[in-house]
Amino acid sequence: MNLSPEEMTFARDLVKASRQRIHHVAWVDRDGTHRMTALNAAEVGQLNRLSGRLGVSNGELLRQVAYIPNPKPAPAQAVPPHPAPDVAPDAAG
Repeated sequence: MNLSPEEMTFARDLVKASRQRIHHVAWVDRDGTHRMTALNAAEVGQLNRLSGRLGVSNGELLRQVAYIPNPKPAPAQAVPPHPAPDVAPDAAG
């Protein structure tokens, strides 16, 4: 196989993920849409720790997080215009 190291890592990670047991978490989005989120073992473990610490179910945690607005990216810095090149004054005027 002729893959770059990055491509090989990506392909191996896909195979590894496909062998893991998927956990489904049902929850209701802020617009009332019923959702089913698929999580791998590491993700569901972290979600369980968070929801346990907060004393809510996994679905309730996802519902509450859906109401938190995403941070807006910082506005791009304006690039100052290039200074006009020095032009010799017109001899006629």
